[in-house]
Order: sequence, then C-alpha cells, then structure tokens
Amino acid sequence: MVDWLVVSAVSGLGPARIQQLLMHMDVDDLRQRLEHERQALPLSDQLLHSLSIDYQKVDLALEWQQYSSENYLICFSDPLYPPLLKQLSDPPMVLFVKGCLEALALPYLAIVGSRNASPGGLQVAYQLATEMSSLGFGICSGMAMGIDGAAHKACVDHNKRTIAVLGTGIDTVYPRRHRQLYENIQQQGCILSEFWPDIGPFAGNFPKRNRIISGLSLGTLVVEACRKSGSLITARLAMEQGREVFAVPGSILGGYHQGCHDLLRDGAKLVETAADIVEELGSLTAFHLEELKLCHHIQQSDICHLPFSSLLASVGYETTTIDAVVEHSGKTIDLVLEQMLELELQGWVIAVPGGYVRVKRS
Repeated sequence: MVDWLVVSAVSGLGPARIQQLLMHMDVDDLRQRLEHERQALPLSDQLLHSLSIDYQKVDLALEWQQYSSENYLICFSDPLYPPLLKQLSDPPMVLFVKGCLEALALPYLAIVGSRNASPGGLQVAYQLATEMSSLGFGICSGMAMGIDGAAHKACVDHNKRTIAVLGTGIDTVYPRRHRQLYENIQQQGCILSEFWPDIGPFAGNFPKRNRIISGLSLGTLVVEACRKSGSLITARLAMEQGREVFAVPGSILGGYHQGCHDLLRDGAKLVETAADIVEELGSLTAFHLEELKLCHHIQQSDICHLPFSSLLASVGYETTTIDAVVEHSGKTIDLVLEQMLELELQGWVIAVPGGYVRVKRS
C-alpha cells in the first residue's frame, strides 16, 4: 500500500503517466527509481527535474485510514479495486473509500444530470434509480444537487447499493446541504474519492471525478441536461471508455433536455423505462460478474440479486429461441430448461411460441 501512496504523492506525475510507467516496471521498482534513480525513468529531463514526493500526503492518508474502521484505502493491485476502473487509461492508483466495501462488487449504472433539475426530471431520476436498483444494479453518481441527489436518495430510501464519487477529499461534504445524504449513503453503499482527504471543492477536480463515475459503471444515463451541463462531460467520457450511454428525452421547451437530445442524435440509446437500459446491459452484467468471481472473499450473494444472471442475459425482449439461449449461455439444454422454468416462475421471462421473452420483474 505504501508504495502506491508514494507513487501517487509525486507532484508532476498524473494517473495516465503513472499507468504508462507501470507498463515497463512494477510499483516497487517505480518507487525505488523515483526515490533513488530518477534518471533511470523514461521521462524527459524537464519532467524529471520537476518531480517531488510529498511524504506528508502519505502520512496523512495512513492516519486517515487508521482513524476509523470504516475508512479504507484501496490501491490499484488490491483485489477489491473495481475491475472496470482498471480499464481506463488514467485510473486512480489509490482510492479513498468510506462505508460498505461490499458495495464495490455490484454492476453499476451511472445516473447523472442537471443540478438545477425540473421536478419532472427529479421524479424520473428517482424512479429509474429505484427500478434499476431493484433489478440488482448499483447506482453511481456524484452526490451533486439535482439529478445526482435524486438517484442516490432512491437507493437510500429502498436500502439499495449506491456509490457517491466525490470531486473533493473524502471527508469534505459538498454541497453542505447533502450532509445527511452523505451519512446515509455509507449505510448501504460507499463514498469514494481519488483525492487526498484534505482537498476542498476546486472546480478543476470535478471533471476528473466524472471519469471515475463513468469508469465504475457499465453505462451512463443522462436524465436531464442543458447543452453546457457537466453531465455531458461524463457521457462523453463514457463513450471514450467504450461504455453504453443512455439519455431520457423531454420537452423542447425550457432547454432542460437539449443536452439529452444532442446525445440521442449522437447515438445514445433513448430511455423511457428501466427495460430499455437492462436490454443493453444484460450481457455486460454477466461478464462483470465473472470478473468479480476472482475476488474470492466477496460472497456471491453480495454481488448481485439477479437470478441466473448469465442465463437471463441470454434472453432478449423479443422472442429468443431455446437454441439461442443454450448457445449464448454456454449451459446444457437440461440446465437451461430447469433454470428458465425458475425464471418464469419468478416473473423474469415468459414462455411464448418459439421460445422466451424477457419482461420486467413482476
């Protein structure tokens, strides 16, 4: 852990540069060179001369971790480090986390939108967050006013998992009026930040925060956004990361939905119900759960509430033949028939002439 903290505490080295260096050496070697053999690093002389290690940051982080049993430091090599986040070109080397670590194991949907949301937008965000969380997805957002807060609140109200990614240090509540929400999220989910605990709300840090929101998530849903909304940054980052992007359409009056309409023109999927999202994320969810099985100390029951998730991901919202289900799921036909019957009894699918159709959970 200390190696990762030292590397992260080097001024002049951002996450992208560190990631590039780690392609040529391990973190122990990188720390050794930074401390004693900088000239051996494949960096320009100008950059080498500008590097300095702030050991006070390292001490601060370790003291913060020891302060509470619910304060966690998760480094890049930790089994609990979210696998989706590792796929970024500039992943944070260390994450500061408060709350319930098991929350990191779920497949996530990011829900973002305007801080000055309309009553209708807040209602839609709350409803979709409620529906998606009831299907076993966690909800990830930035704990801002408006759409972010509504999405988190839906999870809190229904005792579901949610992650709030901060653009500040982990102990800084911003906005202040979300103090109670900040505390409540930690009961069923967690608060997460890549910034050192003493960092305040600087504007330049929030776009950096956005890449983590989209990076943690299988897809990003924009509920309501003007053309200059910061939520569009998150959506753009999701596209660059190869993740799914969804948008809720709305009225052409008032400008509340201009950003969403632009996203829809650029290829985002139009969302009216949770089924529109699950249709796209089903197969990705199955892959994500396979990745998480490597974290042997996390109970499978904590990972997802979707029954037979890989099989469910094989059934579409149009008629899917039993042969297609067998081929896609990789299961034997006897096991498929047995589990499809269980899914039908639970209200996840219905049998129709020619196969099965996935429906909303009854």
